Amino acid sequence: MIWPFVPWPDAKLRTPAEPVGEITEQIETLWSDMVETMEAMPGYGLAAPQIGVMLRAAVVDCSEERGRVVRLADPEIVSASDDTFDWDEASPNLPGVSARVTRPARVKVAFTNEQGKRIAQDFEGLWATSVQHQIDHLNGLMFFDRLSRTKRDMLLRKVRKARG
Repeated sequence: MIWPFVPWPDAKLRTPAEPVGEITEQIETLWSDMVETMEAMPGYGLAAPQIGVMLRAAVVDCSEERGRVVRLADPEIVSASDDTFDWDEASPNLPGVSARVTRPARVKVAFTNEQGKRIAQDFEGLWATSVQHQIDHLNGLMFFDRLSRTKRDMLLRKVRKARG
């Protein structure tokens, strides 16, 4: 099922999500719906709060061929590299705008996988960016929160002007 996106500035996008805990059939269904919704965008990742589900669940697929989705529950960044990676980030919750965001180029993330096991996995490049972007959503942050105040204000002014 393809879910609609919560439009910014809905308060859900600024609210930290609740832990998933145990991987149940409902979580598996949610992940499947999230993958379908992500592919319909199309995008590289999706966090549950973006579709109004206030759980710490996310999906990421940055593969060129697609179909290599990583399903994450309760993800936490364990470590991050000092070197950085820049990417033009955007969000379906705030369509029509994007901004270049600088993030660590590599991260190690602990999360509960689809088998219900707590694991740690390394992500690099676009994968690292997307995972960090989704974790931000789970913490009530948007990509533009990573910008300087001036750039953030300019981006949000552009949004308000476009909306009339």
